[in-house]
Amino acid sequence: MFSKLAGNRRVKETLGRLLAVRRVPNALLFAGADGIGKKLFALEIAKAFVCNSPDGLEGCDECPACRRVSVFNIPKPEKKDDFKQVFFSEHADVGMVVPFNKNILVDAIRELEREAYFRPFEAKARFFIIDDADKMNDAASNALLKTLEEPASTSHIILISSRPDSLLQTIRSRCQTIRFAPVETEKIEEVLLNTNKFSIDDAKLAARLSDGSVRRALSMDVAKFREQRELMLDVLQCLLIRRNRASLLQTAELMNDAKNKDSYEDNLSILLSLIRDIWILSLTGGEENIVNTDIVPPLKQLAENAESHRLSSWMAEIELLRENFIVNINRKVATDALFMQMAV
Repeated sequence: MFSKLAGNRRVKETLGRLLAVRRVPNALLFAGADGIGKKLFALEIAKAFVCNSPDGLEGCDECPACRRVSVFNIPKPEKKDDFKQVFFSEHADVGMVVPFNKNILVDAIRELEREAYFRPFEAKARFFIIDDADKMNDAASNALLKTLEEPASTSHIILISSRPDSLLQTIRSRCQTIRFAPVETEKIEEVLLNTNKFSIDDAKLAARLSDGSVRRALSMDVAKFREQRELMLDVLQCLLIRRNRASLLQTAELMNDAKNKDSYEDNLSILLSLIRDIWILSLTGGEENIVNTDIVPPLKQLAENAESHRLSSWMAEIELLRENFIVNINRKVATDALFMQMAV
Protein backbone atom coordinates (compact mmCIF):
# COMPACT_ATOMS: atom_id res chain seq x y z
CA MET A 1 0.00 0.00 0.00
CA PHE A 2 2.01 3.00 1.27
CA SER A 3 5.23 1.24 0.26
CA LYS A 4 4.40 2.04 -3.38
CA LEU A 5 4.33 5.77 -2.65
CA ALA A 6 7.51 7.86 -2.64
CA GLY A 7 8.80 9.59 0.48
CA ASN A 8 7.10 10.68 3.72
CA ARG A 9 8.16 7.72 5.85
CA ARG A 10 6.81 9.31 9.04
CA VAL A 11 3.39 9.85 7.47
CA LYS A 12 3.34 6.19 6.44
CA GLU A 13 4.16 5.15 10.00
CA THR A 14 1.47 7.42 11.48
CA LEU A 15 -1.24 6.24 9.09
CA GLY A 16 -0.13 2.64 9.55
CA ARG A 17 -0.63 2.92 13.31
CA LEU A 18 -4.10 4.41 12.84
CA LEU A 19 -5.08 1.57 10.53
CA ALA A 20 -3.60 -1.03 12.89
CA VAL A 21 -5.99 -0.04 15.68
CA ARG A 22 -8.82 0.84 13.27
CA ARG A 23 -8.92 4.35 14.67
CA VAL A 24 -8.83 6.43 11.51
CA PRO A 25 -10.43 9.77 12.50
CA ASN A 26 -13.64 10.85 10.85
CA ALA A 27 -11.89 14.06 9.73
CA LEU A 28 -8.30 14.27 8.53
CA LEU A 29 -6.37 17.21 7.09
CA PHE A 30 -3.49 16.31 4.79
CA ALA A 31 -1.29 19.41 4.65
CA GLY A 32 1.74 19.96 2.46
CA ALA A 33 3.02 21.33 -0.83
CA ASP A 34 1.27 20.54 -4.10
CA GLY A 35 2.16 17.36 -5.94
CA ILE A 36 3.79 15.39 -3.12
CA GLY A 37 1.22 12.59 -3.02
CA LYS A 38 -1.38 13.68 -0.43
CA LYS A 39 -4.31 12.56 -2.57
CA LEU A 40 -2.66 9.21 -3.32
CA PHE A 41 -2.22 8.58 0.39
CA ALA A 42 -5.91 9.38 0.94
CA LEU A 43 -6.94 6.88 -1.72
CA GLU A 44 -4.71 4.21 -0.19
CA ILE A 45 -6.48 4.64 3.14
CA ALA A 46 -9.81 4.22 1.36
CA LYS A 47 -8.56 1.02 -0.25
CA ALA A 48 -7.77 -0.43 3.17
CA PHE A 49 -11.47 -0.14 4.05
CA VAL A 50 -13.02 -1.26 0.77
CA CYS A 51 -10.66 -4.09 -0.20
CA ASN A 52 -12.21 -7.52 -0.76
CA SER A 53 -8.94 -9.39 -0.09
CA PRO A 54 -6.90 -7.26 2.34
CA ASP A 55 -3.24 -8.07 2.84
CA GLY A 56 -3.11 -7.57 6.58
CA LEU A 57 -4.05 -3.92 7.14
CA GLU A 58 -3.50 -2.88 3.57
CA GLY A 59 -5.62 -3.00 0.46
CA CYS A 60 -4.38 -5.59 -1.99
CA ASP A 61 -4.51 -3.07 -4.87
CA GLU A 62 -5.54 -5.92 -7.19
CA CYS A 63 -9.16 -6.83 -6.38
CA PRO A 64 -11.98 -5.12 -8.30
CA ALA A 65 -12.86 -2.93 -5.30
CA CYS A 66 -9.31 -1.56 -4.96
CA ARG A 67 -9.01 -0.90 -8.66
CA ARG A 68 -12.30 0.99 -8.78
CA VAL A 69 -11.34 3.37 -5.95
CA SER A 70 -8.92 5.44 -8.03
CA VAL A 71 -11.02 5.75 -11.21
CA PHE A 72 -12.80 9.12 -11.34
CA ASN A 73 -14.52 10.75 -14.27
CA ILE A 74 -14.12 14.46 -13.54
CA PRO A 75 -14.98 16.84 -16.41
CA LYS A 76 -12.94 19.83 -17.52
CA PRO A 77 -13.89 23.01 -15.62
CA GLU A 78 -16.14 24.44 -18.33
CA LYS A 79 -19.64 24.26 -16.81
CA LYS A 80 -20.09 25.50 -13.27
CA ASP A 81 -23.15 23.32 -12.68
CA ASP A 82 -21.05 20.20 -13.25
CA PHE A 83 -19.11 20.95 -10.07
CA LYS A 84 -22.09 21.32 -7.73
CA GLN A 85 -21.72 17.67 -6.74
CA VAL A 86 -19.55 15.01 -5.21
CA PHE A 87 -17.70 13.07 -7.92
CA PHE A 88 -17.76 9.39 -7.03
CA SER A 89 -15.14 7.01 -8.27
CA GLU A 90 -16.21 3.75 -9.82
CA HIS A 91 -16.58 2.63 -6.20
CA ALA A 92 -19.82 4.04 -4.74
CA ASP A 93 -18.27 4.59 -1.29
CA VAL A 94 -15.39 6.83 -2.40
CA GLY A 95 -16.18 10.39 -3.49
CA MET A 96 -14.30 13.59 -4.17
CA VAL A 97 -15.10 17.29 -4.18
CA VAL A 98 -12.95 19.39 -6.52
CA PRO A 99 -12.94 23.15 -7.13
CA PHE A 100 -14.48 24.83 -10.13
CA ASN A 101 -11.65 27.09 -11.27
CA LYS A 102 -10.59 28.69 -7.96
CA ASN A 103 -13.62 27.94 -5.81
CA ILE A 104 -15.19 24.91 -4.18
CA LEU A 105 -18.92 25.41 -4.60
CA VAL A 106 -21.17 25.35 -1.56
CA ASP A 107 -23.60 23.04 -3.41
CA ALA A 108 -20.88 20.38 -3.62
CA ILE A 109 -20.23 20.58 0.13
CA ARG A 110 -23.96 20.37 0.84
CA GLU A 111 -24.17 17.22 -1.29
CA LEU A 112 -21.19 15.81 0.62
CA GLU A 113 -23.09 16.51 3.84
CA ARG A 114 -26.08 14.54 2.58
CA GLU A 115 -23.98 11.66 1.25
CA ALA A 116 -21.91 11.39 4.42
CA TYR A 117 -24.97 10.31 6.38
CA PHE A 118 -25.75 7.36 4.12
CA ARG A 119 -24.42 4.04 5.29
CA PRO A 120 -21.78 2.39 3.06
CA PHE A 121 -23.13 0.60 0.01
CA GLU A 122 -20.59 -2.21 -0.05
CA ALA A 123 -17.54 -1.25 2.05
CA LYS A 124 -16.91 -0.88 5.80
CA ALA A 125 -16.91 2.91 5.54
CA ARG A 126 -17.38 5.78 3.09
CA PHE A 127 -14.55 8.16 2.19
CA PHE A 128 -14.84 11.72 0.92
CA ILE A 129 -11.83 13.68 -0.29
CA ILE A 130 -11.99 17.47 -0.57
CA ASP A 131 -9.23 18.46 -2.97
CA ASP A 132 -7.72 21.94 -2.57
CA ALA A 133 -9.87 22.41 0.51
CA ASP A 134 -8.45 25.90 1.09
CA LYS A 135 -10.52 27.02 -1.93
CA MET A 136 -13.74 26.83 0.06
CA ASN A 137 -15.41 30.21 0.55
CA ASP A 138 -17.18 31.13 3.79
CA ALA A 139 -20.48 29.54 2.74
CA ALA A 140 -18.83 26.25 1.77
CA SER A 141 -16.67 26.26 4.92
CA ASN A 142 -19.68 26.77 7.16
CA ALA A 143 -21.59 24.01 5.39
CA LEU A 144 -18.66 21.62 5.95
CA LEU A 145 -18.41 22.67 9.58
CA LYS A 146 -21.90 21.31 10.23
CA THR A 147 -20.80 17.90 8.97
CA LEU A 148 -17.58 17.92 11.00
CA GLU A 149 -19.43 18.84 14.19
CA GLU A 150 -21.68 15.77 13.98
CA PRO A 151 -19.80 13.23 11.86
CA ALA A 152 -21.39 9.97 10.82
CA SER A 153 -19.51 7.06 12.38
CA THR A 154 -19.18 5.26 9.02
CA SER A 155 -17.91 8.23 7.00
CA HIS A 156 -14.43 9.73 6.79
CA ILE A 157 -13.61 13.13 5.30
CA ILE A 158 -10.07 13.92 4.18
CA LEU A 159 -9.21 17.51 3.36
CA ILE A 160 -6.26 18.05 1.01
CA SER A 161 -4.54 21.43 1.22
CA SER A 162 -1.26 23.13 0.36
CA ARG A 163 -2.40 26.19 2.34
CA PRO A 164 -3.94 24.81 5.54
CA ASP A 165 -3.70 28.15 7.34
CA SER A 166 -6.30 29.50 4.89
CA LEU A 167 -8.89 27.13 6.32
CA LEU A 168 -11.17 28.26 9.14
CA GLN A 169 -9.59 27.58 12.50
CA THR A 170 -12.83 25.85 13.55
CA ILE A 171 -12.40 23.40 10.67
CA ARG A 172 -8.75 22.74 11.45
CA SER A 173 -9.56 22.12 15.11
CA ARG A 174 -11.98 19.34 14.14
CA CYS A 175 -9.45 17.52 11.95
CA GLN A 176 -6.39 15.52 12.82
CA THR A 177 -3.67 17.17 10.77
CA ILE A 178 -1.09 15.03 8.99
CA ARG A 179 1.78 17.11 7.63
CA PHE A 180 3.55 15.95 4.47
CA ALA A 181 7.12 16.88 3.63
CA PRO A 182 8.60 17.41 0.16
CA VAL A 183 9.77 14.11 -1.31
CA GLU A 184 13.53 13.55 -1.30
CA THR A 185 15.31 14.28 -4.58
CA GLU A 186 16.71 10.74 -4.76
CA LYS A 187 13.23 9.22 -4.34
CA ILE A 188 11.81 11.40 -7.12
CA GLU A 189 14.70 10.50 -9.39
CA GLU A 190 13.95 6.83 -8.77
CA VAL A 191 10.27 7.34 -9.63
CA LEU A 192 11.20 9.08 -12.89
CA LEU A 193 13.63 6.38 -13.95
CA ASN A 194 11.04 3.69 -13.25
CA THR A 195 8.73 5.27 -15.83
CA ASN A 196 11.35 4.62 -18.55
CA LYS A 197 10.51 8.08 -19.97
CA PHE A 198 13.53 9.94 -18.60
CA SER A 199 17.23 9.56 -19.29
CA ILE A 200 19.50 9.47 -16.24
CA ASP A 201 20.60 13.08 -16.79
CA ASP A 202 17.04 14.30 -17.37
CA ALA A 203 15.78 12.46 -14.29
CA LYS A 204 18.48 14.05 -12.13
CA LEU A 205 17.63 17.52 -13.43
CA ALA A 206 13.84 17.13 -13.17
CA ALA A 207 14.14 15.75 -9.62
CA ARG A 208 16.22 18.71 -8.48
CA LEU A 209 13.86 21.20 -10.12
CA SER A 210 10.72 19.66 -8.68
CA ASP A 211 10.92 21.22 -5.19
CA GLY A 212 10.01 17.84 -3.74
CA SER A 213 6.90 17.42 -5.92
CA VAL A 214 6.61 14.08 -7.70
CA ARG A 215 3.75 15.40 -9.84
CA ARG A 216 5.77 18.41 -10.98
CA ALA A 217 8.73 16.20 -11.88
CA LEU A 218 6.60 13.73 -13.84
CA SER A 219 4.97 16.51 -15.88
CA MET A 220 8.21 18.29 -16.67
CA ASP A 221 9.28 18.72 -20.30
CA VAL A 222 13.02 18.70 -19.72
CA ALA A 223 13.92 19.56 -23.32
CA LYS A 224 11.67 22.63 -23.23
CA PHE A 225 13.09 23.59 -19.85
CA ARG A 226 16.63 23.53 -21.21
CA GLU A 227 15.59 25.87 -24.04
CA GLN A 228 13.93 28.28 -21.62
CA ARG A 229 16.91 28.14 -19.27
CA GLU A 230 19.27 29.00 -22.12
CA LEU A 231 17.20 32.13 -22.79
CA MET A 232 17.27 33.16 -19.12
CA LEU A 233 20.98 32.39 -18.89
CA ASP A 234 21.49 34.82 -21.76
CA VAL A 235 19.63 37.48 -19.75
CA LEU A 236 22.13 37.09 -16.92
CA GLN A 237 25.08 37.15 -19.30
CA CYS A 238 23.73 40.40 -20.76
CA LEU A 239 23.47 41.83 -17.25
CA LEU A 240 26.75 40.65 -15.76
CA ILE A 241 29.17 40.15 -18.64
CA ARG A 242 28.09 41.72 -21.92
CA ARG A 243 26.24 44.72 -20.36
CA ASN A 244 23.87 44.77 -23.33
CA ARG A 245 20.60 46.53 -22.58
CA ALA A 246 19.35 46.25 -26.16
CA SER A 247 19.52 42.46 -25.95
CA LEU A 248 17.64 42.55 -22.67
CA LEU A 249 14.77 44.45 -24.28
CA GLN A 250 14.76 42.02 -27.21
CA THR A 251 14.46 39.12 -24.76
CA ALA A 252 11.62 40.89 -22.94
CA GLU A 253 9.87 41.20 -26.32
CA LEU A 254 10.40 37.50 -27.01
CA MET A 255 9.11 36.47 -23.56
CA ASN A 256 5.90 38.42 -24.15
CA ASP A 257 5.34 37.21 -27.70
CA ALA A 258 1.93 35.58 -28.21
CA LYS A 259 3.45 32.14 -28.78
CA ASN A 260 5.40 32.36 -25.50
CA LYS A 261 2.74 33.88 -23.23
CA ASP A 262 1.95 30.55 -21.56
CA SER A 263 5.64 30.15 -20.66
CA TYR A 264 6.11 33.61 -19.21
CA GLU A 265 5.80 32.72 -15.53
CA ASP A 266 7.91 29.59 -16.05
CA ASN A 267 10.65 31.76 -17.54
CA LEU A 268 10.59 34.03 -14.51
CA SER A 269 10.80 31.01 -12.19
CA ILE A 270 13.78 29.69 -14.15
CA LEU A 271 15.47 33.10 -14.01
CA LEU A 272 14.92 33.18 -10.24
CA SER A 273 16.41 29.71 -9.80
CA LEU A 274 19.50 30.67 -11.82
CA ILE A 275 20.02 33.81 -9.76
CA ARG A 276 19.68 31.82 -6.53
CA ASP A 277 22.31 29.34 -7.75
CA ILE A 278 24.68 32.17 -8.70
CA TRP A 279 24.04 33.82 -5.33
CA ILE A 280 24.90 30.57 -3.49
CA LEU A 281 28.06 30.14 -5.56
CA SER A 282 29.13 33.74 -4.94
CA LEU A 283 28.66 33.34 -1.17
CA THR A 284 29.99 29.83 -0.58
CA GLY A 285 31.61 28.56 -3.77
CA GLY A 286 29.99 25.19 -3.02
CA GLU A 287 27.81 23.29 -5.46
CA GLU A 288 25.91 21.11 -2.96
CA ASN A 289 22.84 23.34 -2.63
CA ILE A 290 22.40 24.59 -6.16
CA VAL A 291 19.66 23.30 -8.47
CA ASN A 292 21.19 23.61 -11.94
CA THR A 293 24.10 21.28 -11.30
CA ASP A 294 24.46 20.41 -14.99
CA ILE A 295 25.60 23.94 -15.94
CA VAL A 296 28.03 24.75 -13.14
CA PRO A 297 30.83 26.30 -15.30
CA PRO A 298 28.73 29.16 -16.78
CA LEU A 299 27.11 29.73 -13.39
CA LYS A 300 30.52 30.06 -11.74
CA GLN A 301 31.60 32.50 -14.43
CA LEU A 302 28.54 34.63 -13.71
CA ALA A 303 29.15 34.37 -9.96
CA GLU A 304 32.64 35.76 -10.41
CA ASN A 305 31.12 38.86 -12.02
CA ALA A 306 28.27 39.34 -9.54
CA GLU A 307 27.88 41.02 -6.17
CA SER A 308 25.77 39.11 -3.64
CA HIS A 309 23.76 42.16 -2.54
CA ARG A 310 22.85 42.85 -6.16
CA LEU A 311 21.70 39.28 -6.68
CA SER A 312 19.52 39.35 -3.56
CA SER A 313 17.97 42.61 -4.80
CA TRP A 314 17.15 40.97 -8.15
CA MET A 315 15.45 38.04 -6.43
CA ALA A 316 13.30 40.43 -4.40
CA GLU A 317 12.32 42.37 -7.54
CA ILE A 318 11.30 39.19 -9.38
CA GLU A 319 9.24 37.99 -6.41
CA LEU A 320 7.49 41.37 -6.29
CA LEU A 321 6.68 41.14 -10.00
CA ARG A 322 5.21 37.66 -9.52
CA GLU A 323 3.03 38.91 -6.67
CA ASN A 324 1.75 41.67 -8.95
CA PHE A 325 0.36 39.08 -11.38
CA ILE A 326 -2.68 39.00 -9.10
CA VAL A 327 -3.66 42.34 -10.60
CA ASN A 328 -3.97 42.90 -14.33
CA ILE A 329 -0.56 44.40 -15.17
CA ASN A 330 1.01 44.92 -18.60
CA ARG A 331 3.60 42.15 -18.62
CA LYS A 332 5.67 43.63 -21.44
CA VAL A 333 6.02 46.96 -19.67
CA ALA A 334 6.69 45.19 -16.36
CA THR A 335 9.39 42.98 -17.92
CA ASP A 336 11.12 45.95 -19.56
CA ALA A 337 11.08 47.78 -16.23
CA LEU A 338 12.42 44.73 -14.39
CA PHE A 339 15.33 44.19 -16.76
CA MET A 340 16.26 47.88 -16.83
CA GLN A 341 16.15 48.03 -13.05
CA MET A 342 18.37 44.94 -12.85
CA ALA A 343 20.81 46.55 -15.31
CA VAL A 344 21.36 49.60 -13.09
